[in-house]
Order: sequence, then structure tokens, then C-alpha cells
Amino acid sequence: MKKEGILSKVWKEPYLETCCRSALHRLCLSGALGRPEGLQDDPCLKRMQGMGFVTRSAQGRFYVTEEGQARHTQEVLKRKAPLKPGVGS
Repeated sequence: MKKEGILSKVWKEPYLETCCRSALHRLCLSGALGRPEGLQDDPCLKRMQGMGFVTRSAQGRFYVTEEGQARHTQEVLKRKAPLKPGVGS
């Protein structure tokens, strides 16, 4: 079995490592610009790409997916669901 196959099984656990949560947060903060390849969080972004939380463009930039945004809301922002405009105001 390829090393990537082993890692993808390990990283499909419901828990995200601290480094991956941080990388996901930085990616969400980057918005429409995304994050370029070659940064220290590449391994985490590639792991999360395999989990469906991150996508990568042909130009090599990483972007958060809807699933990734939901996971960010749940694990980093500690909310059950994204806030909707007008709710709670």
C-alpha cells in the first residue's frame, strides 16, 4: 500500500490535529485569494485535500471547500452551524 493511502486512512479520523486546525483557519482567513503552495502548512493542506476540506487549483493555490468551511465553523470557531445574516441581532 502506498504511503499516501496509509496517511489518508489515518487523517480521515473525526479529529483534526492542532496543526491542521491552524492551517484550516489560515486558509479560511485567506478567503478568495487562497494559499499558495510551498508554505509550512502544505502537509496539512494536502491531508485535508484528501479529506475533502481543501481543494487545489491548477495554479497550485489551496482553497477551502464547503465541507472545510463547515469543519472550520465546528472545530475552530466552536459553533454548531454557520451564522446566518440577521440571526441573533
